[in-house]
Amino acid sequence: MVSEKIAKLINEQIAHEQYAAQYYLSMSAWFSGKDLDGIANYFRVQSKEELMHADKMFDYLNDVGGEIIIGQIPKPPHEFENATDIFEKALAHEKIVTKSIFNIVKNANEEGDFATTSFLQWFINEQVEEEASASQYVTKIKMVCDNPSALYLFDQELSQRVFTPDTTA
Repeated sequence: MVSEKIAKLINEQIAHEQYAAQYYLSMSAWFSGKDLDGIANYFRVQSKEELMHADKMFDYLNDVGGEIIIGQIPKPPHEFENATDIFEKALAHEKIVTKSIFNIVKNANEEGDFATTSFLQWFINEQVEEEASASQYVTKIKMVCDNPSALYLFDQELSQRVFTPDTTA
């Protein structure tokens, strides 16, 4: 059985993941409006991944007997300065998510909740990958944003991304 404190933190994380999904969907819409459908696809896939993360947390909390309380999800912004602004905001948001997951792990460790710590290891590994990827895309968008041909190629690169549900966690 998971403690009320850990259940509360996981419920908050579920809401964070759902907000991230909406945030990335808003970013996708911005790029769609600029006819950059490949980059829009990238953020659409990001959105789906965040929902998958929320579902994993939901299922885990249910499995360990925690009370699931669906939190309110704020409306994400829909206006952005430019493509670089969006990628920088995406990276900043991933860092916030990482910090939140680390906080749950810290609290679980303090309580000796080894099941939650073990469960969250997948998310820690995922966040390392997410931050690295987001950082690389910030670098790339800064290189290509003023060059239409390079932006076209970057858009094409990101159009190849496909959502693949994870079955390992």
